This record gives sequence, structure tokens and C-alpha cells, in this order.
Amino acid sequence: MALPRRLLGNTGLEVSVLGFGASPLGGVFQEINEAEGIASVHEAFKLGINFFDTSPFYGSTKSEAVLGKGLKDLPRDKIIVSTKVGRYGQEYFDFSAERVAFSVRESLARLQIPYIDIIQCHDIEFGSLDQIISETLPALQQLKAQGLVRFVGITGLPLSALQYVLDRVPPGTVDVILSYCHYSLNDTALQDAIPYFQEKQAGIISASPLSMGLLTQQGPPEWHPAPAELKEAAAAAAACCRDQGVDLAKLALQFAVKNPSISTTLVGMCSSDVVRTNVSAVLQALGAEAVDSSSARQEKKALEEVERILAPVKDLTWASGRPESQ
Repeated sequence: MALPRRLLGNTGLEVSVLGFGASPLGGVFQEINEAEGIASVHEAFKLGINFFDTSPFYGSTKSEAVLGKGLKDLPRDKIIVSTKVGRYGQEYFDFSAERVAFSVRESLARLQIPYIDIIQCHDIEFGSLDQIISETLPALQQLKAQGLVRFVGITGLPLSALQYVLDRVPPGTVDVILSYCHYSLNDTALQDAIPYFQEKQAGIISASPLSMGLLTQQGPPEWHPAPAELKEAAAAAAACCRDQGVDLAKLALQFAVKNPSISTTLVGMCSSDVVRTNVSAVLQALGAEAVDSSSARQEKKALEEVERILAPVKDLTWASGRPESQ
């Protein structure tokens, strides 16, 4: 059965509940096999993923280039492509009208597409929010009028930064928001903000349901900014799952995709095997794929224990920012 789709705000776009996060295609976590990366894009589309998200920041434009090689073989009218402006390299941010207009044209060339479905201001908390309001968003609206982009969005870690902008722009200026690490087993801060974003008519995209590697069996990368208390609890949750033969990442992903108010959840992927595993997990979570009853009982038990372990550190967050290597 194909992946279910949900409407993305007022855009009219129907996005797959699981989105293809293309940052791994840029080799931001480890070196990738480009051919396998391209194959993963094709496999994702075959299994019903129609939403692909990237940025010129990921791998210093490599993610866009590899994704573009995969997308060129797919029907343009059947896919929804999102990329970003404003963040380009190590501590390099430029949200000026001139730079973002040039950035969009560069992205179009790398992605090998005639238009971008969703263009997003990347990690707005690192720039001047007032500049985003007065200069960046108007520049993107001009590109929208020219047909180079269809919809405009903003991304960031602090929900307060997204709200600051939405409170100060005319309705319809921002079509979508992308929040990351705020709808996961250890942090559900996005839940309380959903009514606000709906009132502002902004479609909701959630990213990093694994909390940037925190909710995985191998644990987070060295640079992960979470406080020690949270890392220790996540490690205990992973050990609990390991002892029961259950995958913590699967539980985290299944939890994230069940909220019907979140249109799509982005997960980083760069291999066909990972795509198939994630799609199967989502289909099981939404009742569209059968699961062995004994496995289901074991996973339910493990999830209850994981939630108990994480309860004391629930919504314990960290300062905004991502590693320079990303």
C-alpha cells in the first residue's frame, strides 16, 4: 500500500507523511556512494514518497547536486521539491535579497528542475529576524511572482523565532514552517504550537524525529548539543530497546508520524535499504501494513518503558545551532 498523504496547510499540496530528508546525500554524516544515493531517491519515489527536502548548506551544495541527479529521472509533476536560502557554509549566513535571489537560481541548476515547490529561509534564528521580514521574504515573493518558486517557508530550532516572523508579516506571506527536534519521544514542544501555526495558515513540516541521532541504537554524534542528562536518558532508552530486540529509531519514527496535524515528517536517507525500512515502519504505524502480533506487543512494551525513561527529561532542550560540519 502507498504511503498516505496529507494536505500541507493552504498550499493545496498533498505530501507523503514521510518525507525524504536529503542532507545525508551531501555526506554530512559520512561519505556516501553517489550511485546508491541516487538509487535511494528512485526507491523513495517508487514506495510513495513524493516530498524531497534539501539545502545548499548540506555538504556545501553536494546534497542538492546528488538529489538533482536522482530527481531528473522522475516526473516533475509527481514530486514536491523543497530547498532553502540563507545558510551556505561554516558560519556563513546571508539573507539579503540579492543573495537569496541568486541562491534560488543556483539551486534550480543543481536540482535540474524548472521551479522549486517550496523555498525556505534556513535557520532564521542565525540571521536578523527583522531582515527576514522586511527584505528576505519580499524577495522570495518576487521570485514566486516570477514562477521560480511556488511557496515560501521559514525554518529554525526555536519556535519563538518562527512565531516572531509570523506575527509580523501579512497572512499568506509564509506558506509553511519547518520545525526540527520538537516532535519526538523526548520533546513534543511543537504540539502546543500547532494551533498557533494553523491559525496563521502555515503548513507544518517536522524534521529530525530521531532528535539528530539522539534516539538511535548507536547514539548521537560527538558534536550533539544535548545536555548530558538528556544524552544519558537516551542511552538508557536505547539499551532498554536493545535488550528487548526492538529498534529505538523505529519507535521514534512511528511516534512522530501519527500526529495528523503534522503534514509530513522528514527523515534523512541516502540508501535504498534505509528507505525501505523507514517506509515499512511508517506503514505499520499507520495500520497500512501488517505486523506480527508478538512483535507488536514487544514494541508496545518497549515504547512504554522508553517513555518512562525519557519522562524526567521530556522537553529538556538545548541551545540553537547545528555543527559546522553539516
